[in-house]
This record gives sequence, structure tokens and C-alpha cells, in this order.
Amino acid sequence: MTPQTRDYHDIPGTYVFDGTHQRMGYGLNMFCKSLDIADQRDAFRADPQGCLARYPMTQAQREAVLQRDWLALLRLGGNIYYTFKLAIFDGLSMQHVGAAMSATPTTVEDFRRMMVGGGRAVAGLRSRQQNREAAHG
Repeated sequence: MTPQTRDYHDIPGTYVFDGTHQRMGYGLNMFCKSLDIADQRDAFRADPQGCLARYPMTQAQREAVLQRDWLALLRLGGNIYYTFKLAIFDGLSMQHVGAAMSATPTTVEDFRRMMVGGGRAVAGLRSRQQNREAAHG
């Protein structure tokens, strides 16, 4: 099945949780949701790979979980609300995850400062097509 191209696919750094992403990430999101249960958290802590093997996930999804690659989790169908359960499991705040997802490496404190200051500048972040045209213009 070829995913349908949507206008929002042109926005850099945006992973919209649409029907395609929902289907792609079902097993990944069910694993993350399972971390609500204490026994499941204990099982994951004791044997991460064995625990992940019980869910219908791709190898790339399993690797993203093990590496805590937050952007890859979103690209691979993760829903931010479910994948954040993994961050909570690790004792991380949303600011930690946001800093880790930044286009350029940043500290948690720098990320907080940026968000309190109004967020990222939008220059160069509105459209992949515009970025390509500007690079070749």
C-alpha cells in the first residue's frame, strides 16, 4: 500500500499521526501503552528484547525503542502520547524528550529557554519544497 501524499507531509520535522501512521505503529504504541502496568514495566526492565518480541513491531521500531530514538519512534508510527510513556519509564520529562528531538543538539535548559521565549523561529521550517527551491535558487 502506497501512502497518500498529504499537504502536511511537506512540513519539515512534522510526523502527523494519521491513519497510515496509526497502522504502521500499532504494535509499537501497544508496547508503549503496556508500560502503564507495573508487571509490564518490570518485565521490560528485566528483559527489554524479550519483552519487545511479544509485540508485532518491525526491527527498526524495536531498535528505536532500545536506543530511545524519539524522532525515529515518531517516524515509525509512534504516537507522541504513547511514546512519552517510554520517556516516563526512563524518568524523563517532556523537556528532555523535546531537547533530544531538536534539529540541532541542545540541552534541556536551552530547550526550556527557547520554549519560554516563544519557540523556534519559523524561517526555513515551513516547507520542504521551499527549502529545496531556496537551496537550488
